Amino acid sequence: MFPFCFEWVWDMGHLVFHGGLWYALSIIGMGMTYCIIKTVVDLRKGSGSHHH
Repeated sequence: MFPFCFEWVWDMGHLVFHGGLWYALSIIGMGMTYCIIKTVVDLRKGSGSHHH
């Protein structure tokens, strides 16, 4: 069922599931955003070809 269906009822199970889903997606999204921003900043620094 989808939230736009008429049979949808926001009970506790749906609230917990969707809360956990959006919590996990936001953590993943923030982590990916951090990595992308850090990559862009490191590339702009142009610190040469230092390989570790």
